[in-house]
Amino acid sequence: MLNSGSLLKRVLVTSHPLQKAAQPPKASEKDHLCSAASSPRMTDASPALLLLLSLGLCCPGAQGQRMTVTAKFYNSKSTHPQSGKPLELECTNSQDSGVTWIRQDKAGTLHFIVYISALSKPTFKGSQATSLRFEASKSGKSYWLTVKSFETQDEGTYFCTINYNHTLYFSSGLPAFFPVTTTVAPVKTVPPTTPGSQVTKRDVCLQSHEAETSKEKELNFFCEIFIWVPLTGACLLVLLILVITVVLCQKTRR
Repeated sequence: MLNSGSLLKRVLVTSHPLQKAAQPPKASEKDHLCSAASSPRMTDASPALLLLLSLGLCCPGAQGQRMTVTAKFYNSKSTHPQSGKPLELECTNSQDSGVTWIRQDKAGTLHFIVYISALSKPTFKGSQATSLRFEASKSGKSYWLTVKSFETQDEGTYFCTINYNHTLYFSSGLPAFFPVTTTVAPVKTVPPTTPGSQVTKRDVCLQSHEAETSKEKELNFFCEIFIWVPLTGACLLVLLILVITVVLCQKTRR
């Protein structure tokens, strides 16, 4: 027969909450752990342990939240920026975290533009709060970037990024380039040709041959003049000398 002291000791040992918490839960107890954690009958001395177990078993989706980052043009109808006009870009993310705007130029180099915190505080290059070329603001979950006056140096692909849970997330790129202008050569209109106006290669050769022939004739004429005029003069001089000789000879004979 047990005395009252031993009976009290056995009751305290079997009903102590720490002893119950140290025992591993059975399969049936593990299935109902989430509901048991919120039951008013539960008088465990380790609530933090039960809270961790309930979060791990009841809420597994809380550990795998998906992050989405979206960038778009404010004016969706505009396909190309206009020189000297402002260009507005919008970035949203599902966690409403701070956003960084960057630009990738034609050579592939990335250029930091601005970081916009969740408290709407912009930080431009050189830790400046303002910029002469850009404006940055936040409205709700939208993070805005405005190029004040778009020029050639602003051309490139724009991205917005966020750093969430030690992971860097990028949005899709927004290409912002001036339209390529192509120069079209003027079309030359060729007038219709008639059979009489067509000039063939043979005609060109004949014309050139005739021109050469006329030139040769002119040269020959001048050559004949320079040859025959002195020759004629020499003949006349010889004839004159003969006549004078004959006359003198007749006079001497008399």
